[in-house]
Amino acid sequence: MPELPTGTVTFLFTDIEGSTRLLNELGERYGEVLERHNALLREAWAEHAGTVVSTEGDAFFVVFRDARAAVVAAVDAQRALHSEAWPDDRPVGVRMGLHTGAGLIGGDNYVGLDVHRAARIAAAGNGGQVLLSDATRALVEQSLPAGASLRDLGRHRLKGLPAAERMHLLVADDLPLDTRPITSLDARPNNLPASLTTFVGREAQISQISERWPTPAC
Repeated sequence: MPELPTGTVTFLFTDIEGSTRLLNELGERYGEVLERHNALLREAWAEHAGTVVSTEGDAFFVVFRDARAAVVAAVDAQRALHSEAWPDDRPVGVRMGLHTGAGLIGGDNYVGLDVHRAARIAAAGNGGQVLLSDATRALVEQSLPAGASLRDLGRHRLKGLPAAERMHLLVADDLPLDTRPITSLDARPNNLPASLTTFVGREAQISQISERWPTPAC
């Protein structure tokens, strides 16, 4: 594993929304799609000095020393994914979440609440969306890539986090605008039990990212 940066860093988590459905639809061709997805994202991370901490299936955990570089890498990755000619014209929707915090190393990986927060932010998004924490927003708001802007999504409670998180949607002129509401604990404002059928709600997709890595130690 490459040397992991410490100090103040920006964590980026990604995964493909609906990857199981895509696998069922494409069959053996899904392997080619995943390989191309991985190549496009790795190229974007490398171009902007991102360090791949780990991968799991179609998910990436990447860290950047510079917050703006992380945002530019995310935009470049989404642009590459959007412009790619995918089989059967089936778009590959990748959700991304970024948070800037303390790069604390425990053993051979990062530990601490900031890693957990970044994963939860990513898990709240929809395929094609890039979500930023307020901490990352504060560092990059005045130096966004050309044609990019931020939309304040307000505060949202995320599973396992002690306080509501203020989040922002990254918008780029040359990318489709996805205004679907993000998924947070506020999306179920009652005490009714969770749906017992996968045809209602998106519980499985919501937890894809956060369940792929163990909850970091605090």
